[in-house]
Amino acid sequence: MRRNFNLLRLRVPLYLAAFLAVATGKAADTSNEAIAPIYAPFAMPQLVRPVFPARTFNIRDYGAVEGGVVKNTDAFAKAIDACSKLGGGKVVVPAGRWLTGPIHLKSNIDLHLEEGAEVIFSDKFADYLPPVLVRDGGIEIYNYSPLIYARDCQNIAVTGPGLLTGNGNAWWAWKNVPKGQSFQMAAEGVPVEKRVFGTPEAGIRPSFVSFVNCKNVLLEGFTITSGPGWTIHPIYCENVIVRRVHVDTHGPNNDGMDPDSCRNVLVEYCTFRTGDDCLVLKSGYNEDGWRVNKPTENVVMRYCSATQGHGGLVIGSEMSGGVRNVYMHDCEFDGTDHAVRIKSRPDRGGYIENVWVENVKGKNLQHEAVILSMSYGSDKIPIASRKPPIFRDMQIKNLTVDGAPAAILITGLEDSLVSNIRFENVAISSLKGVIASNATGLVFDSVKIAPSAGPEFDFDNVSQSLIRNAGGPPAGRPFLKVKGKASAGIRIEGSNIPEDAVEIGADAPANAVSMP
Repeated sequence: MRRNFNLLRLRVPLYLAAFLAVATGKAADTSNEAIAPIYAPFAMPQLVRPVFPARTFNIRDYGAVEGGVVKNTDAFAKAIDACSKLGGGKVVVPAGRWLTGPIHLKSNIDLHLEEGAEVIFSDKFADYLPPVLVRDGGIEIYNYSPLIYARDCQNIAVTGPGLLTGNGNAWWAWKNVPKGQSFQMAAEGVPVEKRVFGTPEAGIRPSFVSFVNCKNVLLEGFTITSGPGWTIHPIYCENVIVRRVHVDTHGPNNDGMDPDSCRNVLVEYCTFRTGDDCLVLKSGYNEDGWRVNKPTENVVMRYCSATQGHGGLVIGSEMSGGVRNVYMHDCEFDGTDHAVRIKSRPDRGGYIENVWVENVKGKNLQHEAVILSMSYGSDKIPIASRKPPIFRDMQIKNLTVDGAPAAILITGLEDSLVSNIRFENVAISSLKGVIASNATGLVFDSVKIAPSAGPEFDFDNVSQSLIRNAGGPPAGRPFLKVKGKASAGIRIEGSNIPEDAVEIGADAPANAVSMP
């Protein structure tokens, strides 16, 4: 599990250019900017932008009317169709305000938003019919079309410094509509072609941008705001680049980006202000996720920042197909709930493994700086066949957090321990320290936790774990509390910790902790 990160890194100065667009209020066309090599602790191809023929098709030439009043759905479709018939190229949206219904891309199409262009999406639900195949909450269904959609395409892009406005508040009233029917259909094995929705009564909000089963995807340079639900949602896609995209979607469930059973994904120089998770990795929900059985794998997130959202890097909770090979580095989060959030239900199945986090800063966090929890409680729908999830083989290195209610929370299950998680060179100031239960193989090396109350480490049924080179508590405060009959093999090394700063509960073995 342990790797030498110094051999994997090629660093550039942090944050010097990544967030210039936010500071100045302007986006930039970065299509000629080189994509730096990807250095990851797993096999990862060097992703490159898809190449498009040097043809341009201006939507004005196909009847588009500027001003934000006339609906230009047909003009977008005609420009895309003409471009596709000649082998592809660039469909240009010039400066101005352009009202439209859904935009459906085809292979070899680059939808390019010029400086000053704003695409405004209709708030009329009927415009997004007939239903198309999507994955909603990890369940395959037919629903309202996403605002920008593609299926079974290659070489597609949305680029340029323009703005996408989703009129999301028209859909947000559906946030409290129960979704039980689609989940029940999946649990009962109803064929996907019979899971047809797309009605106000069903109340299932579409994603903003969603591509299904596409290869060689580029999203670059634009700002996206006010979406119905999840914002950028690639499903079953391969070779996806998302760079310098500014996500400002702070409505209900407005996740920033949701790679869903995707492979080879690069997210860089993006900014987030979202109503839910920022970058969140998915791979299907319960029975439907097990049926598809397609993991999200090989994901790199670098040089990104967030000022609002439930978590910077998030995995789950819909992860029944598995998530593996994830590397986040050189990112900064200010005011998000968490820096790293990994979550699942006790019966969701799937696995999350081979996750690396390095060189991350956080401040003013609203909840735990890092959370790994198998007890995610938001989803109450019962699962007929219980399968515990697996969390294993993760490393978090060079993490600094100034201000959080708690430092680290690890919650496994008695029949599925969180295993082989390493924290190295971590410094966190928080109200509470590290709280871990049902875990094994934890390593805290040069971890400085400064809780304002309680112990630095609170373990319950934790085994075969190491605390090395720790700072130690103020006088009179416990350093480590241990409880649980399964606690064993906990070692404290290289730390000047007095014996009376270690408290072993009555239900824990007396020799659970050693201090050589």
